[in-house]
Amino acid sequence: MSQTDLLHAVSRSIDYLAPSAVELRRDLHAHPELSWQETRTTSVVAQLLAEAGVPLRMLRGSGLVADLGAEHPAYRVALRADLDALPVREVTGLDYASTTDGICHACGHDAHVAILVCAGLALARHNDALRAQGLAVRLVFQPAEEMMPGGALSAIEQGVLDGVDTIFALHVDPSLDVGLVGLREGPITAAADSVKVTLSGRGGHTSRPHLTEDLTFALAKVVSEVPAALSRRMDPRAGLALVWGRIEAGRAHNVIPSSGECAGTLRMLDAGAWETVGPLLQEVVESVVAPYAVTAKLDHVRGVPPVVNSAVGVALLREAALGIGLEPTSTEQSLGGEDFSWYVQRVGGAMARLGTRAPGGPTYDLHQGDLIVDESALAIGAKLLAGAAVRASRAGSRPTGVATRPLRG
Repeated sequence: MSQTDLLHAVSRSIDYLAPSAVELRRDLHAHPELSWQETRTTSVVAQLLAEAGVPLRMLRGSGLVADLGAEHPAYRVALRADLDALPVREVTGLDYASTTDGICHACGHDAHVAILVCAGLALARHNDALRAQGLAVRLVFQPAEEMMPGGALSAIEQGVLDGVDTIFALHVDPSLDVGLVGLREGPITAAADSVKVTLSGRGGHTSRPHLTEDLTFALAKVVSEVPAALSRRMDPRAGLALVWGRIEAGRAHNVIPSSGECAGTLRMLDAGAWETVGPLLQEVVESVVAPYAVTAKLDHVRGVPPVVNSAVGVALLREAALGIGLEPTSTEQSLGGEDFSWYVQRVGGAMARLGTRAPGGPTYDLHQGDLIVDESALAIGAKLLAGAAVRASRAGSRPTGVATRPLRG
């Protein structure tokens, strides 16, 4: 079987499996599980793969990895899906809406899992052809993408990238119509850290601020001036954004409190800037509060680096999209964080954005309880991932500058 014949055969298998992918996605959607708790989801995926004769290995707690094709290939491609849901209440009113109050698949990971299972089962139907051509594909079902710094690090520690040469993933995009695939070379998502600044000082009566360390005023300065100062101390091409989501200080209108805090996220598109921003953030916070004699404690928790798509990875996804009759579109950068970054940092690869908006329908947003995914996108996503995997395996060479990793015994 030629490479072209294999791609056509896999595509036909995905068409056959598409109704089952929809059924799987609805089952997962109705039974969402939070980060590190995806035991049912893992079990459902494992059963489907095992019934198809796909060798698999369970990860600690939740998640699994499965291998298809040649056992000792010259080139191995990984495909990744994330398993977890969010602590968000669903308000879609769908027949298969979440049955767990306060938890739902508001980021579309149920679709990611169904897409990868569909692609994996289609490739498994042609496993002999994969082996005959020396092709190998690894399926990675990863827990806890929503929990920084992400379940990807645990999966990597357990060897999911051993012997892998490149990796692909996709993310649903409810701002793109079904049939559209968004691609971008370089950073496609941002580094995302959490930041909390806690101030403490001598409080007192608001009529006598000169006898206190006016913590509320100092906190207001932190909220407004720290982001401003960072924007002038960092290269603007880093795409830095420090945004506060919570501010707390005091309980009474006429009392200057003795403690208060603000918390938010620090995001940027440049990986080098992300590596070095910590000391500068500390310096800026200390300089802003210095005139007010309060004590500042900075808690800066590094999250994930940017997802930096390789040119080779994007080219393969573009070729896969064209191969199924889609014209890829250039997608915008996002300041959202994604732990897929840990994989591409090590072996290179790319993430695509998969349109899931019904043409002419409403535009939804991720991490919202009303998210609705047009399920006709599932087969498209499966063909995109499977096509990229076969094409990448065919390439048989690693992107420049990425070292080979041994396959664990």
